[in-house]
Amino acid sequence: MKVDGKHFRSIWRERDGWSVGAIDQRRLPHEFVVARLTSCEDAAVAIRDMLVRGAPLIGATAAYGMALAMREDASDAGLKLAYETLVVARPTAINLKWALDEMRATLAPIDPVERAEAAYARADEIVEQDVEINRGIAANGLALIEAIAAKKPGEVVNVLTHCNAGWLATVDWGTATAPIYLAHERGIKVHVWVDETRPRNQGASLTAWELGHHGVPHTVIPDNTGGHLMQHGMVDLAIVGTDRVAANGDVCNKIGTYLKALAAHDNGVPFYVALPSPTIDFAVHDGIRDIPIEQRSGVEVTDMTGRTADGRLETVRIVPENSPVANYAFDVTPARLVTGLITERGVLKPDRASLAAAFPERISAAAE
Repeated sequence: MKVDGKHFRSIWRERDGWSVGAIDQRRLPHEFVVARLTSCEDAAVAIRDMLVRGAPLIGATAAYGMALAMREDASDAGLKLAYETLVVARPTAINLKWALDEMRATLAPIDPVERAEAAYARADEIVEQDVEINRGIAANGLALIEAIAAKKPGEVVNVLTHCNAGWLATVDWGTATAPIYLAHERGIKVHVWVDETRPRNQGASLTAWELGHHGVPHTVIPDNTGGHLMQHGMVDLAIVGTDRVAANGDVCNKIGTYLKALAAHDNGVPFYVALPSPTIDFAVHDGIRDIPIEQRSGVEVTDMTGRTADGRLETVRIVPENSPVANYAFDVTPARLVTGLITERGVLKPDRASLAAAFPERISAAAE
């Protein structure tokens, strides 16, 4: 996608051929900074501290982390240590484990002297696969926006999204934003309501930043505004991303997604979830019961960072010193509230049969 007219991806191999460059998303929207990852531990910290975030990008970063590890120690012990270091970096996004399993399956059977080269090659494949998957999501989701645009010719199609499921959460294009970007490039009048997405404000700081740099009309709103907009006919459809989809169609996404789905259901607004197939976890059969929900530091709730009037970046506390806080990072939206799942293989019903029919190879992988 574009930043001031220049194409960027969220992660890439640097010109030296082995180190990894990634946009430091902790610094956005106020500073555009590129971090250089040179070790497996660098990759683990980038994932854990949310220098990179978004399920597909976490997977891509983990893949490169394995490659960096193999460059340092390609022994069986080194492979085992790299896997164990990276797999615990974030607990909810299933793409992390998927990418690591793919890397281990490639590397374990071959001679250690060949592992570093093979690791970089497989990591590159995972990165390119993500881009192609997201292009498929863009094309399949575009049809939904086109159908709405056809019913209101000349008018704007209003899309509500939650958290950041844009190109910054993937390698390129994004998931929830991919159909929006394609619609914009096709000349469809599209406008995005961007939830701020407390407590880390990924909507306000990331989604708004990337939409603005790509020229897509948008408006940032407080998290609790979506229901009001839906009541007054100001949202044509909602599209969100996801960190894990259970085999029964339950969807785990950033905290607050469930409430948006309830409001959409109450007001007859279509509620879609855009996802790459590696996000489907066929080993989990009940999302509400079985998907682990990450609880993050309370500092994310008590403190906020922003730019002052004189240009300084400052962090301030907004919660009383003695007030305890809870910070559940995700919630699960039951399949009954989801209109459809936008995947690279079409828009699917959120149920076990549809997911299994579309991605039978993922069922086989989950059984192994």
